[in-house]
Amino acid sequence: MEERLQKLLSQWGIASRRRPEDLIAAGRVLVNGTPAQLGQRANPETDLIVVDGPPLKRANQPQRQYYLLHKPRGVVSTCQDPQGRRTVLDLLPNPLKAGSGLHPVGRLDTDSTGALLLTNDGQLTHGLTHPSHHINKVYQVEVEGQPASATLRRWRQGVLLDGKRTLPAQVRPCRPSVRDRDRSGRATTCLEVILREGRYRQVRRVAEILGHPVVRLHRQAIGPIAIAALKRGQYRSLTPAEVDQLRRLSALSTV
Repeated sequence: MEERLQKLLSQWGIASRRRPEDLIAAGRVLVNGTPAQLGQRANPETDLIVVDGPPLKRANQPQRQYYLLHKPRGVVSTCQDPQGRRTVLDLLPNPLKAGSGLHPVGRLDTDSTGALLLTNDGQLTHGLTHPSHHINKVYQVEVEGQPASATLRRWRQGVLLDGKRTLPAQVRPCRPSVRDRDRSGRATTCLEVILREGRYRQVRRVAEILGHPVVRLHRQAIGPIAIAALKRGQYRSLTPAEVDQLRRLSALSTV
């Protein structure tokens, strides 16, 4: 059955970091030896579809995998790193990641810790990271100093970032449940921050604008998926119920 190329690429986990449209526009997708066009449809059973390598074949489609990882500090949220730093995929055993197309859903800063989803389901990745799908993410943030009530109110109401106001956030003081060994002696305040968007380094940049730079940042949950007792560097498979929840949140139908 013919399907849109964008959907086919997502099903193979190929378009993990770049949108399928970008791959097609860059001429990296061939259908029967001809560069594909945006909006084109194809049938993997009868058409030869090639993306930077071997052709896509239904029999070779990787089994979909879904994991929650507790990302440690100092690990980058990419599949490869040109600087040779340790990546989130390096935390997985080779048999798990070999040829699977696993990739992180979104990112956590190198210095941040906590919940990160890994999957080879490109369609789900696109849905979860699309700007129109506002999925709650819960952070425990330790900032310098003691923010005044008016400062927290500004954070909750939204702050101008790159000329665009951030969406309203939930921000409240909390007791730290995660601590690093580093002790600087600085006076700090622990905040629970719940965002419905994921702009570049948003928590750190907003805290800097408000005059209280981030000392530590830990993501506790993505939607209904919480880190709970998972230790740093560990991962676990998502349950079918959790995958269904993420699909509903990202407005995707179950396939």
